[in-house]
Amino acid sequence: MLKYLKSTVCAVAGLALGATATLANPYEEFAGETLVVNFPAHPHFDAVMKVLPEFTKETGIRVEVDQLQYLKMRERQTLELTKNRGDYDLIAYVVFSKADYVYADQLENLARFFMNPKLADPNYEAEDLIDGYVANIGVAGGKKGYLPGPTGSLFGLPFGSETSILGYRKDIFDKHDLKVPETYDELLELVCLIPELEPGMGGLASRAASGHHASHAFLLHLAPLGGRIFDDEWKPIVNNEAGVEAAKALKKIVNCGAEGSKTFGFAEAGASFLQGNSAMFLDSTVFAGQVNNPDKSKVVGLVEWAPHPVGERAGSQTGGFGIGIPKNAQNKDAAFLLMQWLTSKKADKLIAMAGGNPSRYSTHADADVNEKFPHMATFGEALKNADPDWRPIIPVWGKINADLGTTLSKIIVEDAPVQESLNGVAERTQAIMDDAGYYTWTQ
Repeated sequence: MLKYLKSTVCAVAGLALGATATLANPYEEFAGETLVVNFPAHPHFDAVMKVLPEFTKETGIRVEVDQLQYLKMRERQTLELTKNRGDYDLIAYVVFSKADYVYADQLENLARFFMNPKLADPNYEAEDLIDGYVANIGVAGGKKGYLPGPTGSLFGLPFGSETSILGYRKDIFDKHDLKVPETYDELLELVCLIPELEPGMGGLASRAASGHHASHAFLLHLAPLGGRIFDDEWKPIVNNEAGVEAAKALKKIVNCGAEGSKTFGFAEAGASFLQGNSAMFLDSTVFAGQVNNPDKSKVVGLVEWAPHPVGERAGSQTGGFGIGIPKNAQNKDAAFLLMQWLTSKKADKLIAMAGGNPSRYSTHADADVNEKFPHMATFGEALKNADPDWRPIIPVWGKINADLGTTLSKIIVEDAPVQESLNGVAERTQAIMDDAGYYTWTQ
């Protein structure tokens, strides 16, 4: 279905060929307009800010950016999207928000824009967009309500999306003749071997702090180890064998981590790796831009990258941000032109060269991008295993995620029994799902 969606976008965009052949400047009627957009304070969007002047130079459309810390961004959007006339013409949204915004009918379906020959660029090449990112960030209404399928529609485009990748200290691995882990068995053996070989150094820097961070770390392992939060009938299966294995893997990683590992969030885990206190780092690709920055890193030139290790299956995370047009936006057509330009092959490369996260396969393979950022080719290969279903993007996920993260923290910090603890999560999750109506059609 996802390939069908993308090919449909390409075919519809092709209708614009005749129109653009006679219209010398498709942006002409919008020149002089000012678009107000809402972006997060985030490395990808910092790179975007460097590129935006090129859009104005090319189109004559001015862009005013309200850039906020992403939790504050969500709070602001929650207010803005309920107005009759919103202040924002284009918004970036974190992946969790897709379900909430689409379910509340607050994002435009993009079909009518891609159907408009005056707006749709026939050279957009939607098939080049990373499949897992499009499914995870942009599609709703298909399988399970949040994945592609015959009933799915496109409500956003990936922009600042991320997958998980393994960073490792090549000097440490070479010193001890260690093999870069390709499987979870190999990874879990190394996480506790490295502290023995390098006293004072943690094996793998990981999130573990109570709440979202612990849950995120658990989910990183759950998908490749063969698990899911739900089965296809919405029965919680987080407490099955794969779920227990994932929780034990996380606990082992944290126990063999650097000092303070039990309280690490994303920033603290990253700092542990950057400061040379951990030999490996398994998390988002967005982190890679800091590794060779001497202002932030003591491991410049010492880090290489490998795909997320494989367990029962290959399944790296998908997440990060996308962009969409609010239903209450005042300049929707011009906003679409900006969205289309920002995610085009040209702009995707410009943003990548400025340090952002590419949304296209071609950018990951681009020679100029790889000359500046040699890890991009590895990231491009890893994206083939990006799993859009590694986390359920449903309206009640926030409640479930909070409970899961708190419970996992008790497993890590208080040695709470794994099976019993996850049984409790499954029981409470089922009650949340029942209350939300997910079992209405159960026979």
